[in-house]
Amino acid sequence: MSTSQFTVTGMTCSHCVASVTEEVTAVPGVTGVDVDLATGGLTVTSDAPVDDASIKAAVEEAGYQLAPAS
Repeated sequence: MSTSQFTVTGMTCSHCVASVTEEVTAVPGVTGVDVDLATGGLTVTSDAPVDDASIKAAVEEAGYQLAPAS
């Protein structure tokens, strides 16, 4: 199992969290998504490493920005 951490910017409500969760969950190989509205934290788990560009594209499809977690 692989885990990746990111920071999502631009989220303001639970609908934002749901949108990001839905889009990232649809990325092939992703098995779990945890989004923290307060911190903007995004934790992605997968069976094998998932390309960061795929996660970024999914977050952008939801209407938000992605940066590597600090």
